Order: sequence, then C-alpha cells, then structure tokens
Amino acid sequence: MTLTGIFTSPAWAEGDPVRGENLAQTCNGCHAGEGYRNPGPVYNIPKIGGQHAEYLVSALKAYRSGERSHGTMRAQAANLSDQDIADIAAFYAAMSGHKRSAVVNKAQAMKGQKASATCATCHGATGDGDQPSFPKLAGQYESYLVQALKDYRAAATSDGATGRNNAVMKGFASGLSIEDIEALAAWFASQDGELSAPGVKLFK
Repeated sequence: MTLTGIFTSPAWAEGDPVRGENLAQTCNGCHAGEGYRNPGPVYNIPKIGGQHAEYLVSALKAYRSGERSHGTMRAQAANLSDQDIADIAAFYAAMSGHKRSAVVNKAQAMKGQKASATCATCHGATGDGDQPSFPKLAGQYESYLVQALKDYRAAATSDGATGRNNAVMKGFASGLSIEDIEALAAWFASQDGELSAPGVKLFK
C-alpha cells in the first residue's frame, strides 16, 4: 500500500509524505519491522510510525549534525537535505498507531510513574503528549527508552562528545541512576500510545 491518492494535497504539514515514502525505503530496512534490534548495544529499534513530524525533523537534523552520535543514523542522515528530512518525517507522522502497550515489570513501572512528573511537562502524563517538538513515549520499546536515557546521560559526562547532546535531556538524565532509567522506561513503555512499527501500513 502506498500513500499515493490518500492525501488530497501533495504537501502534509511541512513535508510531502508521498515523496517521503520513497525516500524512507532505506530507513525501513531497520525501522519497518516490529521488534528489530540494534546489534550493539542491543536494544529495539524505535517505533517511529505516528511520531510527531516536528520531532522527527529535529532528530534527523541532530544525527546529521553529529549532535546525536549513532554511527548508522549519522551516515543515513548525512546527505539528506532539509526538504528530504521534512518529507520523511511527514511520511512517518502520517501513520496511525496500535494503541498497544508493552508487557513490563509492573512494580518497576509504578516506580517510574512516581518519577515521571518532571517528564510530563514536555511529554505528557503518560508519554503520549501533543507538543510536536517533543517525542511521544507511550508504548515505545522499553529497551530503546533505556538506551536513549543512557545516551543523554553519557552526553552529560562526556560534554557532548558521545551520546545525545541535548541540553535539556542531558541535564535531566545526568542525575538518573540505572534503576531510575529502567523504571521510567518501564512506565512509558507500559502506556497505551499512538506509535507503530512503520512496516504496519496504517495511516490516519
């Protein structure tokens, strides 16, 4: 199933999802299937179907600039223009999600709920927030959320040389223990959300 004919206009938000679908074929090699895993460190490659377009744009630009230090993603983003990025983001954002939460350790998730009040300001109480510049977290893979928080914490200790060099997030993550990180990841992964693996072609 393609997007051609689904949209009444060739442009969606700031990008063209039909062009984005073509550009995203390389992305789908890793992101298209549920449960695909990064080889090392090992974690589930994130669900990006239904994610905010604005956030996807900022994430891809961060990989392109080196603000995020994931080798494969930086290589993929290196030659993308701003328009390419906007189009890819529009394609993935147009997908609708499963509304399906993950099975996690309930006691750990409840600890995460207590610690998540700070996160709610940007991400919403359950991580399914509507602020487009911040990612939806609800129903995201638990292992991916753990790795993301570790990467923000790593950037805080390496002055941004490694990890994810986002000022707000690395400031927040710098004070988290591994137990805190795992609890937060369990909480947000356990929530019903709008994210899907892009291989499941469910569009809004």
